[in-house]
Amino acid sequence: MKAIILNLAAWSILPIMDGLAKHLSTEIHFVEVVWGRYFFMLLISFPLIFLFFRSHIKWPKNILLQFSRSIFLFLSTILFFYAISIISLAKALTLAFVAPIIVTILSSLLLKEKVGINRWCAVTVGFIGALIIIQPGIIKLNLASLAGIGTGISYAFYLISTRSLTAIDSPFLTLIFTGLFGAIIISFIVPFYWTTPNINQWIIMICLAAVGTLGHFLLILSLKYAEASKLAPLAYFEIVNNIIIGYYFFGDFPNRFLWLGLFFIVSSGLYITISEHRKNRIN
Repeated sequence: MKAIILNLAAWSILPIMDGLAKHLSTEIHFVEVVWGRYFFMLLISFPLIFLFFRSHIKWPKNILLQFSRSIFLFLSTILFFYAISIISLAKALTLAFVAPIIVTILSSLLLKEKVGINRWCAVTVGFIGALIIIQPGIIKLNLASLAGIGTGISYAFYLISTRSLTAIDSPFLTLIFTGLFGAIIISFIVPFYWTTPNINQWIIMICLAAVGTLGHFLLILSLKYAEASKLAPLAYFEIVNNIIIGYYFFGDFPNRFLWLGLFFIVSSGLYITISEHRKNRIN
């Protein structure tokens, strides 16, 4: 239950970062937004962890896996920020929601987790709910749409590698490497797109990074307590907050399909939560 609460908290917080990123991408280049997300994430997380959790800062037991995980997150971040700079949050997120399905498949293939019929059903129902809400219809297969799909694929590999690392490295150490590798890579790219932000844009960048740091820490922590395939269906709850943000800040007015889709999404999360709770009680 602890893992589910942490995971749901993460998916409730991360859409705030998405909304701030979309807002910023209308004013400055999306590459600069990615830089702000990583630079300030590192600036926020490292001093706090060094001051209060210094004992967790050790050389990682699997540096290659830490690096690979950071690359997967970096790819998903830059692809998603590019997508939402062109298409709506809702459409970009729908395309990215191939991630829970891929996580469920990879959990079985790479992590050797037992993925039963309950989890497959929950993932499928949640995905149907996401499609009902967005009503993607025929999404034009442009570069932004491909970036949305690439986001989901990259993020799935990020979640799988995170699950692998939680068994050997501290969540605090993993969080530092998340920011470190991303900040290094984007710092070589951002000079080609740089325009000096104004004070409001700096503040939004810092808030974006703070929210992203907290969200990803909760996500890392949740994967320490539960299998990736078990938590995969809960990712669909992210779309609930994204719908709210889209409605209030970007004028995406909800329609009758919203409620039907939300019913599917909530049902998928409740189904996996109740079934896993019952299984744990039996065991």
